[in-house]
Amino acid sequence: MTDLLERDPLLDDLAGALAAAATAGRVVLVAGEAGIGKSALVRRFSERHATRARFLFGACDPLLTPRALGPLHDVGRRTGGALAGLLAAGGPREQLFAALLDELERSDRTPVVVVEDAHWADEATLDLLVFLGRRIAQTKALLVVTHRDDELPVDHPLRTVIGLLPARAVRRVQVEPLSEGAVAELARRAGRPAAGLRALTGGNPLLVTEVLAAGPAGDPGGVPLTVRDLALARYAGLAPDARDVVRLVAVVPTGTELWLLDGAPPAAVEAAMAAGLLVAGEDTVRFRHELLRRAVEGSLSAMARRDLNRRILRILAGTHEGTRGGIDVARLVHHAREAGDTAAVLRYAPEAARQAAAVAAHREAVEHYRAVLPLAGGVPDRAELLEGYSAECYLSGLSAEAVTAGREALALREAAGDLAQLGDGLRRLSRLYWWDGNRPEAEAAAARAVTVLEAGPAGRGLAMAYSNQAQLDMLANRLAAAAGWAGRAIGLARRLEDREVLSHALTNIGSARLLGGDPGGRADLEEAFAVAAGLEDDAARALCNLGTISAELRDYRHARADLDRALVFVRAHELAGYVQHVLGHRARVRLDQGDWTGAERDARAALAERVAGGARFVDALVPLGLLQARRGDPAATATLREAAERGYATVELQWTAQVAAARAEHAWLRGADGEIAGEAAGQYELAVRAGHPWFTGELAFWLWQAGALPSVPAVVAEPYRLLLTGDWRGAAAAWRALGCPYQEALALASGEDAGLAALALLDGLGARPAAQRVRRRLRAGGTPRIPRGPIRATAANPAGLTARQVEVLGLLAEELTDAEIAARLSLSVRTVGHHVSALLAKLGAGSRHQAVTAARRLGVVRPEPEPGAEPKDGQPEAHN
Repeated sequence: MTDLLERDPLLDDLAGALAAAATAGRVVLVAGEAGIGKSALVRRFSERHATRARFLFGACDPLLTPRALGPLHDVGRRTGGALAGLLAAGGPREQLFAALLDELERSDRTPVVVVEDAHWADEATLDLLVFLGRRIAQTKALLVVTHRDDELPVDHPLRTVIGLLPARAVRRVQVEPLSEGAVAELARRAGRPAAGLRALTGGNPLLVTEVLAAGPAGDPGGVPLTVRDLALARYAGLAPDARDVVRLVAVVPTGTELWLLDGAPPAAVEAAMAAGLLVAGEDTVRFRHELLRRAVEGSLSAMARRDLNRRILRILAGTHEGTRGGIDVARLVHHAREAGDTAAVLRYAPEAARQAAAVAAHREAVEHYRAVLPLAGGVPDRAELLEGYSAECYLSGLSAEAVTAGREALALREAAGDLAQLGDGLRRLSRLYWWDGNRPEAEAAAARAVTVLEAGPAGRGLAMAYSNQAQLDMLANRLAAAAGWAGRAIGLARRLEDREVLSHALTNIGSARLLGGDPGGRADLEEAFAVAAGLEDDAARALCNLGTISAELRDYRHARADLDRALVFVRAHELAGYVQHVLGHRARVRLDQGDWTGAERDARAALAERVAGGARFVDALVPLGLLQARRGDPAATATLREAAERGYATVELQWTAQVAAARAEHAWLRGADGEIAGEAAGQYELAVRAGHPWFTGELAFWLWQAGALPSVPAVVAEPYRLLLTGDWRGAAAAWRALGCPYQEALALASGEDAGLAALALLDGLGARPAAQRVRRRLRAGGTPRIPRGPIRATAANPAGLTARQVEVLGLLAEELTDAEIAARLSLSVRTVGHHVSALLAKLGAGSRHQAVTAARRLGVVRPEPEPGAEPKDGQPEAHN
């Protein structure tokens, strides 16, 4: 049964993608249930095209904690060269990714990178998929990713990765069960009856093959019903030495090197292969399928599993020491944990955590630390372990765990009496408290760090403590204090010639100066960026602050260009948190300047970024919620509720003020005028106290709309000052000069004879709720001939679809599944299913494909782009 039945169309799809990749790279997602034949399909594809393509295979394995960049290590072993050298040296992630791209560009045949079983991928491998996916169109390579789509929950990180891949470069290959006819043909070849076989196996090729190979022909009553029964029946029929081989291989989730079999008779290995349990690679053996391995492993007693893992660990550890690190440490940790070997876990888990952290596999690093810390109660380096764990929790968005570990580490440092380490620990803990939304504790830890470190020599730790205090003051809009602390840090950093501290402090003082209206802050931030060459986080922070502060202060002369520049940098370095931050601010700029389609695209792209925790979601939630509110979309309530939950927890004006203003506007648009003042008042007082002209102005405007503004504040942005002092014409002109049509319309609507001009702007934007308020006021004032306004969303297209249905239809055109659409739109899968059913009914379509075809014919969604076409407007590829 060597040929693959009913797979020729899928092989043709893969061949088509390979041909297309010769012009512009492609991604193929091969999905299906366990045992459906994904790997067999890809292997047959590689056999067919071995002369025209260079195949580089890498696999993800079901270890307790996955190997960091496991597939890349597999690829590196096959390529050798610079990539293999960097992997052996523990090179940084960015260099490893770049080396892989270089390897693909050097290939004389079309390179095909195959990542198998991506549902088991570690965090760094998922980042690698995003990295390759976003650049694949600029290469002549093919990326093939296999995964089990039936085992991915809606929140599985692989779904987010798939959503970030450029839709125009992605081809999906769904491997379906075999038909009744194909199952009957396999039964005929095996000399077995086909009756009931399709129903028994569901057409799963693995189950069909196993059932046909089990028991005597014509004995349906003796057919095992599960893979476990099939595997164990074959295992039981082996001789004792062959069973020993199978048992050993069963506890190795990765491939089992031949030398790991430790002198097993070759005949025993061959017998296990002849029984259909094991298959051989170049220098390894493994189970023919992971389901078979798990069946045998699960049949072993706890004691047997422990003993076998001890045996494997002993051999692996000896090889690791003998080759000076030739074994992936994550494998050692897996077997040490399974063997219950405390000493080995203590020895290898910290090393595995550090290796994972080095390639930004932060979640895997956390798991390694979690494995070792309960066993390391009295070890001398426990404080160091806790500090590493705390840092990785912080980078994984686990802020509460990061704080807890940081506090425990600090207590150990204090008990040891090392002032330098105590001061550094306090400074780090200050940052953790701030990220966790606990500013009082952050302030206290920062102040104590300065006090402790000032008692010793003036070194790098003290300089960073000064800069940390400057950052806290800057974020709290205590701008003079921030400049003072940053000045001390800069002076000390220059004496020490410490570029990292210097860049950090320059960013703080530059940000403080810009927020205070001093344009000289731009020069500080540019210097911070230049000084940070090679220090990606510091360089990104300088560029992002330059762009986001320009956006926050409505400096539209610079904001868009600054944000675009920052986005190019942070995308190139795969800094997802910063990408989210910048896209959120660009969404707000686009919203303010009337590009509502672009604003929504940016906001949703920001929310799709692979970021765990943090307040930067607020940057995207606010413009998205405002957009929904201004369009009259009921989803605005939930979006702005989430923005409030996340934003208010930070006690940070940069987030709390925009949330308050957005919720006040939403109340006004809903006609809940009694709620406006309650939403705006508290943050208004804080904005006034901070002297922030734009936050003060926006919140003052909504209090004024509610009749609750006691007086015009002293420090307020010019367009708001003009309106609040009665000059609505001047305010409208000021907003027009800034290019903000919605705000211009609200200013015009405040005038006595400009309501119709306001309506024209609002109707043009699709701002129905605001337009309705203006129409009601005009009718109450007796204005004749008020325009009716545009047709509502349900009739705005030939098919009569709602805005949400058009949105779902656009994602169907990207070939997303219901679960992927649900993740993209923050809906339940069931709700998406209801939308799809309604779409099919309205379009008279019998399938999703027919619905998309009909929608393209009607012009409801854009035509299918030509292969290799570039995205427009510099938008993120994943959302074009």
